[in-house]
Amino acid sequence: MINEKLPKIWYGGDYNPEQWEKEVWDEDIRMFKLAGIDVATLNVFSWALNQPDEETYDFTWLDEQIDRLYENGIYTCLATSTAAHPAWMAKKYPDVLRVDYQGRKRAFGGRHNSCPNSPTYRKYAERMADRLGERYKDHPGVLIWHVSNEYGGYCYCDNCAASFRKWLQQKYGTLQNVNKAWNTRFWGHTFYDWDEIVPPNALSEEWEGDSTNFQGISLDYRIFQSDSLLECFKLERDALKKHTPNLPVTTNLMGTYKELDYFKWGKEMDVVSWDNYPAYDTPVSFTAMAHDLMRGLKSGQPFMLMEQTPSQQNWQPYNSLKRPGVMRLWSYQAVARGADTVMFFQLRRSVGACEKYHGAVIEHVGHENTRVFRETAALGKELGNLSDALLDARVQAKVAIVFDWENRWATELSSGPSKALDYVKEVHNYYAALFDENIPVDMIGVDEDLSKYEIVIAPVLYMVKSGYADRVKEFVQNGGTFVTTFFSGIVNEHDLVTLGGYPGELRDLLGIWVEEIDALPPEVKNQIVITNDTGRLTGTYECRLLFDIIHSEGADVLAEYGSDFYAGTPVITRHAYGKGKAYYVGTCPDQAFLTDFMKTVCAEKEIAPLLNVPKGVEVTERRKDGASYFFIMNHNASTVELEIGEGTDLLTGKELTGATSLEAYGVMIVKR
Repeated sequence: MINEKLPKIWYGGDYNPEQWEKEVWDEDIRMFKLAGIDVATLNVFSWALNQPDEETYDFTWLDEQIDRLYENGIYTCLATSTAAHPAWMAKKYPDVLRVDYQGRKRAFGGRHNSCPNSPTYRKYAERMADRLGERYKDHPGVLIWHVSNEYGGYCYCDNCAASFRKWLQQKYGTLQNVNKAWNTRFWGHTFYDWDEIVPPNALSEEWEGDSTNFQGISLDYRIFQSDSLLECFKLERDALKKHTPNLPVTTNLMGTYKELDYFKWGKEMDVVSWDNYPAYDTPVSFTAMAHDLMRGLKSGQPFMLMEQTPSQQNWQPYNSLKRPGVMRLWSYQAVARGADTVMFFQLRRSVGACEKYHGAVIEHVGHENTRVFRETAALGKELGNLSDALLDARVQAKVAIVFDWENRWATELSSGPSKALDYVKEVHNYYAALFDENIPVDMIGVDEDLSKYEIVIAPVLYMVKSGYADRVKEFVQNGGTFVTTFFSGIVNEHDLVTLGGYPGELRDLLGIWVEEIDALPPEVKNQIVITNDTGRLTGTYECRLLFDIIHSEGADVLAEYGSDFYAGTPVITRHAYGKGKAYYVGTCPDQAFLTDFMKTVCAEKEIAPLLNVPKGVEVTERRKDGASYFFIMNHNASTVELEIGEGTDLLTGKELTGATSLEAYGVMIVKR
């Protein structure tokens, strides 16, 4: 439970009363009550209001709002306001301003506009958190701290350059070690003084599109910037914890956001929270994967859905409305995969600036007679009726997929073999195959204990960090099944090639040697021709993108290429290793292959779908106190017929005994 003061699924969202006149506030409260809103996030972007100059702090407005909400049964998720520094700070202390990728010093404006290594920014951000912690430490209406907002964006200023050098000294100890890790004898880049090292950007080693001359420095700079922003979070967190050691602290993450290593961040947060904004064409499976990834950041601990829109977004190319029922459906998808909150951005639509057309619980018309408000209020009533039944219930999975930000950065910084190689897409391809079969999956980092799982899948494990190959081998030796793919086992954690043949440290585990890697345009296809008795895998499938030319060194060849000069050579292999098996998929297969392949691998481990349901119906399970809660969600635009056995639908109270129907975009939560 996030905070026992509110023992239910929290329902609410971002609220900006400071943007409105007082006569609106009472109407907000009335409508919040109608909608079942019980948590409001305050103070996200109010630094300039809270601190009009260097010495003055004024929280009068915030006192009034927290009190007003609490008196009306609404709790506060209290943000620290540090996501955008005030104009006076930028004017007086220009070191807070970032330098962008092109080397240009920014002026005041926008948000995410502070240098994470600015001493000024860190001093005043920490001081703001300290003042807030001191002021509200005993307020009964404050449930949780929300530090800053959607951290992100890199800086390339002189402060960052100096901090980067210090960071490198701590990581490597000597310049000799840096030169070795970055292979600086290439192109005559040997460094003899720490001050010779400059940030890699468009003025030095990089150009647009994740292209770099030296992967080592570019990879380290990404790790450094992620660490720098994390240090900013920790400064504020620690200032708050000094006053409120028992109040949880979070900051809102962004799913598969590229620039921050969220597995590191998850370790520093009391509870993970994130903002879910699918585009009109985002696959349902991708959103599910993002929820599972957020749950995985703290090894399965329930998370917060901090933001979603009740209707539409304003910043994507095509800002379609959520069709009737979809907001409710997607909210329950988050709960089904581990969320203990359902919250929105925003509670009332802004009157001006760039988010005035972003959806809200209260639309510009200002009353409750809208489709969006009716749907929001109906969901609020349902969540209230669920009470604490689902709180802290856990998702249990026997299959894990490895996701690693440093591996992602290294893969996409790689100079070749294909600009079409997209790490997240390749991970999602495997996830989608399991999602379509309603087989639960944990998304895990490279530090996770593998012994909890029957199957571990690591798509495009390009970077094999120190000790990880041994951990995978131990997992397989003890009976686990490991699956990896093309472009795996190539480099170590410094992006230096592991010599002796691909896939490097995984070679003996997989029982293969990859001699060459062919890269062709995405439209050029080859074939996967099944040559071995592999259960569900039969016939021929298509493949594309990369094509490993493989020699078996003890592995069983399950399939061969169908064409090109490597026709008849292995493309899919399986190697017995100890009590387990290790599979290698040497190309990017079509989804039909991945579906059949995942069915085959899961069947070998007797892992079955949670329920057999029609296509387009998602099923997940959360468990608590000996009870199972099956979430059955119909993503189809038409009614489906289901055979789900016995149980009680928590949303209707109806007893189920067998065949039933589920309306378009409908949801059941079946307790067994």
